[in-house]
Amino acid sequence: MSCSVPRARSPYVSLGRSGFTLVEIMVVLVIIALLAGVVTINVRGYLTAGYQNTSKMEIRAIMDGLETYHAVMGRYPTNEEGLAALAQKTEKMPEPLLSRVPVDPWGRAYEYVQPGKDHPSEITCYGADGRPGGDGLDADIRGWELRAEKK
Repeated sequence: MSCSVPRARSPYVSLGRSGFTLVEIMVVLVIIALLAGVVTINVRGYLTAGYQNTSKMEIRAIMDGLETYHAVMGRYPTNEEGLAALAQKTEKMPEPLLSRVPVDPWGRAYEYVQPGKDHPSEITCYGADGRPGGDGLDADIRGWELRAEKK
């Protein structure tokens, strides 16, 4: 005959319910937050480069449009006409050179100056801060500098 001795119930023994403890959930949330932070830091650099590359491509397209406008019209658009002149139909240009007046990746208009200091016209994007000067995301992008890089 065997005699069975009743055991004391442990607080850690499952009573048929399954689930996660609060501590386990908190550990998982902390790990997810850490991973999200690392991803955000890494992705931000790509976004910065993407905004700047987009701005450079748009400035090049604007400069090409300005050169075509000059070849057809015999002059560059005036400051009053601005870049909107490239997005309009005329008698000499039945199709606009640009589909729309472009804005920089931060939602501001590109600065167009005609005549420029050392060039027939200048196009500038002032970067994320929208002010002259700056480094990184705030760095200015100028059309004539892009032309110099191309050569």
